[in-house]
Amino acid sequence: MALRFQTRASDSPWVDTVWTCTSEHVTQMTSVATVCWGLVFWEREGTAYAGITGPETKTDAAPVPEGATFVGIEFAVGTSLRAVPTPDLVDSGVELPDTTRRTFRLDGVRWETPGPDDAEALVDRLVRVGAVVSDPLVTAVRRGHRPAVSDRTIERRFRAATGLTQGAVRQVERARKAAALLAAGAPVADVVSELEYFDEPHLARTLRRYVGRTARQLREGTGGPIALNLDQRTTS
Repeated sequence: MALRFQTRASDSPWVDTVWTCTSEHVTQMTSVATVCWGLVFWEREGTAYAGITGPETKTDAAPVPEGATFVGIEFAVGTSLRAVPTPDLVDSGVELPDTTRRTFRLDGVRWETPGPDDAEALVDRLVRVGAVVSDPLVTAVRRGHRPAVSDRTIERRFRAATGLTQGAVRQVERARKAAALLAAGAPVADVVSELEYFDEPHLARTLRRYVGRTARQLREGTGGPIALNLDQRTTS
């Protein structure tokens, strides 16, 4: 059983990552908390589908269509869809209707379904027509700037744009980084120190909540299929 992931970073300020995946003899996976919303396109047995995925605040078991191929776009924190506010997508998603192998419908417009190499071209078009928007204050905060507004205003705008608090975003991002380090072979004690966890039990609790794996499972690549690209390898 395997989910074969490939993920690449993007040079677009609107996109976090672009990923592809193939499911082989898999009907269920462990979902992993994420701070991004996204668009996902998949095909199975000649039928095409498209959907919007939301930020996820915890790990869970999720069904997987067996024998499917996927292309996904994870959008940068602070961006959102004009048609669907990101807070409405937290721990949920929307399947898009009227999808074909070549096109999909979003925000009342039919768009060409992207491959992994032209994802940014689609995003550019969505941005140009205003289908995808961003909050510049959130973008500035994410880049380390301190806007001249109150902390309450920053937090309100952050939640409105992302559906999450700043603290929740930091926790999820730290847990995902910890998982990647452990999967790459980093000692647990080093991960605790580098990412400033209180101690190993604190790290263990975080991994259980956000990743659904123990440190040992991540280091050994065991525990079953997982929705996370760990060091570009197949997790079984």
